[in-house]
Amino acid sequence: MKAVVSPPAREGFSVMPSALDQRPAPAAAGPRPGPPRRRTRVLALPEARWALAALVLFLLALPPYLLGAPAWLWGTLFAATYVTGGWEPGWEGLKALKDRMLDVDLLMVVAALGAASIGQVLDGALLIVIFATSGALEAVATARTADSVRGLLDLAPSTATRLLPDGTEESVDAARLKAGDTILVRPGERVGGDGRVLDGASDVDQATITGEPLPVAKRAGDEVFAGTVNGTGALRVRVERDPADSVIARIVRMVEEASGTKAPTQLFIEKIEQRYSIGMVVATLAVFAVPLAFGDTLQSALLRAMTFMIVASPCAVVLSTMPPLLSAIANAGRHGVLVKSAVVMERLGQVDAVALDKTGTLTGGVPRVTDIRPLPGSALTGDEVLALAASAEHPSEHPLARAVVDAACEGGLVLADAGDFASVPGRGVTAVVAGRTVQVGSPARLLPADAGPAGREAVRELEDAGRTAVAVLRDGAPVGVLGIADRLRPDAAATVAALTRLTGRPPVLLTGDNERAARHLAAEVGITDVRSGLLPQDKVTAVREEEARGRKVLVVGDGVNDAPALAAAHCGIAMGKAGSDLALETADAVVVRDELATLPAVVNLARAARRLVVQNLVVAGVFITALVAWDLIGTLPLPLGVAGHEGSTVIVGLNGLRLLREAAWTDPAKDTKDTA
Repeated sequence: MKAVVSPPAREGFSVMPSALDQRPAPAAAGPRPGPPRRRTRVLALPEARWALAALVLFLLALPPYLLGAPAWLWGTLFAATYVTGGWEPGWEGLKALKDRMLDVDLLMVVAALGAASIGQVLDGALLIVIFATSGALEAVATARTADSVRGLLDLAPSTATRLLPDGTEESVDAARLKAGDTILVRPGERVGGDGRVLDGASDVDQATITGEPLPVAKRAGDEVFAGTVNGTGALRVRVERDPADSVIARIVRMVEEASGTKAPTQLFIEKIEQRYSIGMVVATLAVFAVPLAFGDTLQSALLRAMTFMIVASPCAVVLSTMPPLLSAIANAGRHGVLVKSAVVMERLGQVDAVALDKTGTLTGGVPRVTDIRPLPGSALTGDEVLALAASAEHPSEHPLARAVVDAACEGGLVLADAGDFASVPGRGVTAVVAGRTVQVGSPARLLPADAGPAGREAVRELEDAGRTAVAVLRDGAPVGVLGIADRLRPDAAATVAALTRLTGRPPVLLTGDNERAARHLAAEVGITDVRSGLLPQDKVTAVREEEARGRKVLVVGDGVNDAPALAAAHCGIAMGKAGSDLALETADAVVVRDELATLPAVVNLARAARRLVVQNLVVAGVFITALVAWDLIGTLPLPLGVAGHEGSTVIVGLNGLRLLREAAWTDPAKDTKDTA
């Protein structure tokens, strides 16, 4: 009986040259294990709750204030705004004073209270809201980093089956394993520790370590890693590293260390903060005391000092930075790029080197049949070879088998029922189709020595082109060879060209795939610097080598294995569609819609934001300098000082909001395509 079958459900996976010789764990084993999401809720953070309360109270107070309502109404709401948004930075500032430190947060609270003391309640409240929101953003970024590390720890198995010398088994905490122990890894289980296979044959999903989701055949003598997922066979593994030295444990340490280098407050900012804070306090006291000492009245000296505090207040300086960066974040979000903080947007504008992962980043992460080569003498067409292979592969759950079956279904081919199905690790599948024995799998193991030059040549050509070659035999005679590959994203070449133009150098390719496949793909997109066969720590090393040359590196990836490099880089972006939870949390930004061309676009937007920040700082500096000089040299009327201060604030605010316009989002990759 024959039937037209529908394609099986897909998962995110990709191709690395390997034999069609294994299957993942059977359906009874359940879905592939993965780390549970432990995402801290934004409102679980006290900084976020206080900032939200201050913003709500400010918005409630604004209409009554502007409409001339009774002072007790808007005054009460503004007072509540001061308390909710200012008590925490004020308290932290007071504690810093105890340690002989003066920070801008305390200075802003004092400036806000000073503004209120001379009737500028709205100015002070707005300043409080801005600083409370900034503190909440920093707290969220810190919490997300902690979430990512916890998610990574969940990848490591909690228990393992240790084999005792007398052959008995015991279940032990994986953290108690020692080098030299022998463990049993059953089908569907995670490997308990880094080690080497002593006995058995199976496929192992190493996506958490190498980033290549296709299972890899493991036999006696092969190395396996803790946290990777075993397939259908049982393995006896000798542990060669203590749990604290395993690859997955080293990834945890690298993420923690690299994330620690991304503290929200940089040392340079702290130094500027101290100098400005101390200078402004001293200057304000001097402006009050000196005229008073020369006979000025108390009221006049106080008015001059308060005017100085208002015009010297860094409100415009604060708004010089945040509106352009936050506007850029909003614009990027509309186009499918989630940038996690203003600090990240600023870092994106500084990058001058790019490192790209291969699978799931430059490629789509889904293997597909790209070539069908019927062999001379088989008397079969390409469709017949594909239908024969798909019929035999239909019972299999291996990703390459799915690719073959999907190709047949998309072509509308009719598949025959397969009997006596068998899958042999390291070899392939065998089934009886229409009374003929069909084998599909590794050419190295299935093609007989007398297969003829045509079969060998077809395999060589496909593998040289970066394909995974799959041999199809009928009754022991080769009838065709299939080529399977992970498809390059259609905008990959234009994206690479645009990034090259933006940074002045081509991106670097960092991948755990083999060198031949990596170089073939790199040649297609215009990348010349290829680093292949990399483990997570190797990717981190490559990033640090680039940064040691003075470069600010942007890393783009999607897998758990990319997380350390994403954290170690100056800035990291994760591809969101098939990206692992850890990569999405560790990265500074996420391409939600999985559109590769948004990479150069968001870098371009970040550079525009940095230019606006510089423009705003110049404007704010000119206004503050002019108003302060007027107040010190002559007599600056308070209303004029407030107007000048507010005018500079409005100018820099509106200038920053320019990046909300649709025209601010430009696509360098599209421009590259049009030029080509």
